[in-house]
Amino acid sequence: MTILALQDVSKSFGPIEVLHDVDLALEPGEVHALIGENGAGKSTIMKILGGFLDPTKGQVLLDGRQVIFGSGPEAEAAGVVVIHQEFNLASDLSVAANLFLGREIGGWRLDHAAMRKQTSELLERLHSPIAPETLIRDLSVPDRQMVEIGKALSRNARVLIMDEPSAVLTHREVGTLYEQIDRLRVEGVAILYCSHRLDEVAHLADRITVLRDGSVVRRAMRGELDEDSMAAAMVGRELQDFYPPKGQPSPEPALEVSGLSVPGRVRDVGFTLRKGEVLGIAGLVGSGRTELAEGLVGLRAASGEIRVNGQPVAISSLRDAFDAGLAYLTEDRKEAGLLLNKGLRENLTLATLERFGKFRLDTVAEDAALDKATGDFDIRAPRRDMVAGKLSGGNQQKLLLAKTMLPDPQIIIIDEPTRGIDVGTKSQIYAFIRNLSAEGRSVIVISSEMTEVIGLADRVLVMREGRLAGQVEGNAMTEDNIVRLAMGVAGEAA
Repeated sequence: MTILALQDVSKSFGPIEVLHDVDLALEPGEVHALIGENGAGKSTIMKILGGFLDPTKGQVLLDGRQVIFGSGPEAEAAGVVVIHQEFNLASDLSVAANLFLGREIGGWRLDHAAMRKQTSELLERLHSPIAPETLIRDLSVPDRQMVEIGKALSRNARVLIMDEPSAVLTHREVGTLYEQIDRLRVEGVAILYCSHRLDEVAHLADRITVLRDGSVVRRAMRGELDEDSMAAAMVGRELQDFYPPKGQPSPEPALEVSGLSVPGRVRDVGFTLRKGEVLGIAGLVGSGRTELAEGLVGLRAASGEIRVNGQPVAISSLRDAFDAGLAYLTEDRKEAGLLLNKGLRENLTLATLERFGKFRLDTVAEDAALDKATGDFDIRAPRRDMVAGKLSGGNQQKLLLAKTMLPDPQIIIIDEPTRGIDVGTKSQIYAFIRNLSAEGRSVIVISSEMTEVIGLADRVLVMREGRLAGQVEGNAMTEDNIVRLAMGVAGEAA
């Protein structure tokens, strides 16, 4: 019997209808994948099922009966648990405190020992080395995601709604996630799995529903759709030439790095980035890729020599990096890249306010900059006055790209350029990166997706345990060679 369902559900925000007559059924012991481009309506469906939004029309059915959840906690009490794409954790509390927040063990005197013990057991089940007493703010992004997954698993859900659960996980952690999904499937839990990683959907899903522009456009059972067919159904067309053709970088160096070290993170790294080159940096999570980038742009204390266009530069802050022509797009757009409760204009111009007036901001000039950015980067926003947090993930990433490019940098470091983004927007961002190199700018792309690094980069550096393990280019740029270098078993990889 179906556990949770939507029946003829539509949702409007003001005069704009974003969901149109959607039917969706979640069956016990089944993984139901919900896929679609950013803005297709996936998040709205998940919020309605999870009790965070009410449908404008239609019904939510629980065990065949209409139900109206008054809130997320009310839905959770009925066994409907959501793992949100945006972390829903209290940064200043411990892992154990987060797992038991709102349902603490003990009465007026909390039993912290019992909560730590149960947290430890749950983390062990997830093969996670995190200590229960660790504060959330001290965890890496992948570790925070594992805590979110653990928190959801501790709820004994009947229905588990997973929004991009693997977007920030390592390959090992993704394997652990698959183990837990298989266990839950055997236990009869109904799972709604939302992911832009179509290989995961093909691997996990018993049933697939494809959304486009708020409507269901395709339904399929396991094995009926391959990844190309899923992508075509999502965007309404065949995707040709997903990665743009590669260019021919200049032999002239744009950036030369030697002996760069970040205490405890990166040791003695050196490389050269050429003008017009897209340079990939690959490696396992924790290998020092992001820390290397942050050391280059002054976000972490670093030692070593940096030359830009042949001239030595001293970079100890992001302002120094801007002045030297470097820009950095963070891997975490929600925490470090954008102010989600501020408007599009404020986010776009935040890093370059001095350009818009020293004593009083020229809002007319800011509006003109937003107009240009909206066109240049295809930022799709229903209203100019909306806050950045209301944009889809793809449009948030485009806004962050526009913000990064506003100072007109010649060297751009992009960390995880397409995390949590649909295939159509990925294609746009790939074309944008290649256009930058065609203009003679130099780009460093850090990515956990090896196909992305190989498809975009002219050359790939591989990090391992804070050091440069090697580089691959030309015909040697294969997943096998990159993995061997990253794991320290390279042999003759390059």
